[in-house]
Amino acid sequence: MTTPLDHPLRREVTIGRKPYTLTIDPEGLKLTEKGRRKGIELTWESLANGDAGLAAALQASVAPRR
Repeated sequence: MTTPLDHPLRREVTIGRKPYTLTIDPEGLKLTEKGRRKGIELTWESLANGDAGLAAALQASVAPRR
């Protein structure tokens, strides 16, 4: 038996020595730098349809550079 995802689940992950927050909710996934609000979002529908790679590439191409 699986547990339904009815509220956001947040976990910290380290990528290349930088801490990130991964939020999993009923709408999809969101990965943000820890302490930031903006990040990469991916809906469950786009992941299931195979549009995930295209969506990630598009968001990366329009993201502001630091």
